[in-house]
Amino acid sequence: MGSENLTGQVPGEEGSLPEEGASAAPIFSANTAPDIPVIDQAYSKLSNSITVEWRAVPGATNYMLTAEDGDSFIETIVKNSPGTVTGLKPATLYRITVRSINSGGKSQPSPSRKVKTVLAAPILSVRSLTCDSIALSWKAVPMAAGFSVSLMRSDGLGRMLKQNTTNTSLIFTNLDPGTLYTIKAYAWNANGMPGDDFAYNQRTTYNEAGSSDPTDAVSLKTVPCAPVNISIEEDEPAHLLVSWSSVSLGHYYVVFVKSDDGLEVHCNTSYTQCHFQSDCGFTYFISVFAYNEAGQSPLGDVFNYTTAPCCPSEFRAVFTSGDTMRVTWAPVRGADLYETRAAGGSGTVLCRDTATACTLSALRCSTPYNITVYSFSEARGSNTSCAPQHVATAPCCPNDLTLAQVTQSVTNISWSAGRGAQTYVTALESPKGQAKCHTLQTYCLLGCITCGTNYTVSLRAISETGLTSSCTYQGYSSSPCCPSGVKLYRLSNDGIRVFWRASDETINYKADLRGSKGNFSCTPSLGLSRCDITKIPCGDVYTVVVAPVTDKEPKLTFCPQKIYSDKMHVAYRFDNQGFW
Repeated sequence: MGSENLTGQVPGEEGSLPEEGASAAPIFSANTAPDIPVIDQAYSKLSNSITVEWRAVPGATNYMLTAEDGDSFIETIVKNSPGTVTGLKPATLYRITVRSINSGGKSQPSPSRKVKTVLAAPILSVRSLTCDSIALSWKAVPMAAGFSVSLMRSDGLGRMLKQNTTNTSLIFTNLDPGTLYTIKAYAWNANGMPGDDFAYNQRTTYNEAGSSDPTDAVSLKTVPCAPVNISIEEDEPAHLLVSWSSVSLGHYYVVFVKSDDGLEVHCNTSYTQCHFQSDCGFTYFISVFAYNEAGQSPLGDVFNYTTAPCCPSEFRAVFTSGDTMRVTWAPVRGADLYETRAAGGSGTVLCRDTATACTLSALRCSTPYNITVYSFSEARGSNTSCAPQHVATAPCCPNDLTLAQVTQSVTNISWSAGRGAQTYVTALESPKGQAKCHTLQTYCLLGCITCGTNYTVSLRAISETGLTSSCTYQGYSSSPCCPSGVKLYRLSNDGIRVFWRASDETINYKADLRGSKGNFSCTPSLGLSRCDITKIPCGDVYTVVVAPVTDKEPKLTFCPQKIYSDKMHVAYRFDNQGFW
């Protein structure tokens, strides 16, 4: 990856970051510049650099990273994400932007991120005052709230000694005489963020009894060169394998691994590989040193390795209908994107998004699914070790539902069985009221129905485990209201006049007279509430029913009935003024 560093003055007020300007919308054509990138994150792990991660832009061949601190700016051109801007000042606030580049030109700058570089390393002054002690001192580091200093034998024997202090001097005691020690120190800021490391080798003096007899003469050796061909891989989940090539004059090696939360561990070995435990979603900074009697090798390349993002946790699935499920989970470290897969039924349903939620639709009702949420990062790709969650979808809604009015205030509702449903709740609702029934059967009688009313029809199918599907159907209209006050008046030996009170003047009614010798009927003009039935055979008992005229089948038979016989005395008289 090549880079180009440019330095120059930035217009703006002295000592402050210039305000971010508005970005003009790009004009798309065959030779236009690519889209504006979006920065995902930007961070500093070394005091002279800031690393930036962004989403790839289609058609971009390079990217320009810019770091501005109010006095100057530095630009770096890189091929892809992540990219690092170097040559920066320690403990300094920078405004970071990214532009995408191709043959059509440069995009407008991305929305900026403000990042402060970490603290510079303390420069140690080290000496051995006595045969069992080493004294250290250093100058104050700007913006430092404290310092961490560690000491260990360079041959890897014994344990590491570590002290934290807010002073600028420190003494380690009870050390081994005439022994080479490796010392590392770094400063941290008020937020506990560690800065650069400073490493130094120091040998303790010999004891007061004097030196031993000289050994045979040996050839002098220089310190070994820094190890090369360093490789880092996850040989198994949660384990990093660091390996390197052996170097001439190297007797043993020490590997330092620092995670991006500041925690550091080390491994010393005479072999050319070390194993470390790792956590998901972390970036690790790794350096390898070689040692011999002359001391420590120079610092070689510092490598970084980002582990796969963590698997989502706090998984929750909520059904919004029999074929739709909303899955949510908690955000996890290192994830830029999530993919949700529901495997079951006849195939796989999936969605991909940066949000921590997904709505899966077109699922098969009453079907078991294995739902897995995978996390993705641009640096490492997918975490394929995420375990599936076993979820069954809600029961199926009945396909067929029938309503039949039994009486003027009671309706029977029946339906086909819904696969996976154990119980049902049906309801008819209107502005005038609601009728509801909870049953284990596939039918139900609903009372308190108001005549001449439009109802919405709903049914909830409930599984044995409580999963519910909410089902809706075509609306239902109850029958027109029956008339009241039906009365009969004999007109002649073979005829009667039927009177009633209409429940609604807009309803047309029909009077039916049924007996063993025949059925007869009359229908008045709209708005009238009487009609005459004549030529009725004598010597029979008839049932008289007045009901609204409707095009529905079957005809209404539940309106109140009257009994008529030509042998009965009809207790009504009729004249031109009405009946009484």
